[in-house]
Amino acid sequence: MAPSLPESKARLLREGTVIPAHPLALNAARQLDERRQRALTRYYVGAGAGGVAVGVHTTQFEIRDVGLLEPVLRLAAETADEAAQRPFLKVAGVCGDRQQALAEAELAASLGYDIALLSFRGLEHLSEAQLIEHTQAVAEIMPIFGFYLQTAVGGRRLSYDFWRRFAEVPGVVAIKVAPFDRYATLDVVRAVAGSTRAEQVALYTGNDDNIVIDLVTPYRVAVDGRLVEKRIVGGLLGQWAVWTKVAVELLEELKRARQVDAGVVPAELLTRAVAWTDANAAVFDAANRFQGVIAGVHEVLRRQGLLEGIWCLDPEEGLSPGQAEEIERIYREHPELTDDEFVSAHLAQWLG
Repeated sequence: MAPSLPESKARLLREGTVIPAHPLALNAARQLDERRQRALTRYYVGAGAGGVAVGVHTTQFEIRDVGLLEPVLRLAAETADEAAQRPFLKVAGVCGDRQQALAEAELAASLGYDIALLSFRGLEHLSEAQLIEHTQAVAEIMPIFGFYLQTAVGGRRLSYDFWRRFAEVPGVVAIKVAPFDRYATLDVVRAVAGSTRAEQVALYTGNDDNIVIDLVTPYRVAVDGRLVEKRIVGGLLGQWAVWTKVAVELLEELKRARQVDAGVVPAELLTRAVAWTDANAAVFDAANRFQGVIAGVHEVLRRQGLLEGIWCLDPEEGLSPGQAEEIERIYREHPELTDDEFVSAHLAQWLG
C-alpha cells in the first residue's frame, strides 16, 4: 500500500498553500553556503509559506552531479523542522530513470520529506504507459506530487489520457500544472475532474506566467452527465521563491474573494494578475526563453541580502543582457509585489 500523508498535512495540501521552489545558496567559489541556505528556509517559514520544494529546477538539477543532493535536502528538512511550529509540507524533487528516482525517493523519505515532486525530465524515451509504471513504483515509497513541466525548460507534452491514468494512481496526492500553456493546463484539470480520485488529487499552479488567473478560475467539467467543479488551490512556484510574504497574502486574498462571491472576480485582481505576469517575465527572463531564470531569482534574493551573489553551479549561467534592468523596472513600477521591508526586519535573525 502506498504511504499516505498525516491528516493535518493532507488537509493543508487540499485547502491550498504557498510552496516556494527552494533556490540554492552558493558562495563565490560556487560551493554550498550553509548559513544562507538555512536563512532561505527560515525566510519561507517566516513568510507564512505552507511548505518548500527542494531539489527541483530552482534548486538546480546539477546538485545531483556534484554531491549536493543529500546535504541540501537535509539542511532544508532540519531547518524547516526547527522553524515551523505548524504543519509544513516538505516536498523533495525526484527525477531520473527508475533506479535513480527510487534511490532519490528513499533518500527523501529517510530525511523526513512528505511528498516526492516527480519530474519526467530526461525520460523522453519512455512511453506514457511506461511513465505510469514509473510513477507507481515511486508511489510505493512516497506520496506523489505530479509535475507537468513546460517544454521550454525540458518538459514534454503529455496527453489528456495520460493525466487521467496518472490521477488514478493511489499514491498521487497533487499535480503541479506548469506547462505555461492554457490548452495543456485544461487537459490536466479535465483529467483529474473526470477521474475517480477528483477529491483526493489537489491541483497546484506552476504556471508562473498565469498565477492569479489559475487561482481564481472555477473549472466546470462535464462528467457522466453532471458538472464537476475543480479548482487550482495553491501554487508550487519558482516565482514564489521571491517576495514570498506577498505571495502568501495574495493567496489568502484570493481564497477570501472566492468565498465572498464565487461568480465574480474583482477587476482589481485581474489588474494585479497582469502585474504578476509582468514581474515573472522579468525574474524568469521570458524575453530570452528563460535562459536567466535561476539567476533572476537569485538577483532578487541578492538585492534583499538573503544571498551574497547570483552564482549558479554552471559558470555559464547568469543574468541575460538587460534582465537586471527589467527587475529594477518591476521594483519601480510594482513595489506592492515586493516584501523587502519584511526581509530587512528579519534578515539578521535568519542569518544568525
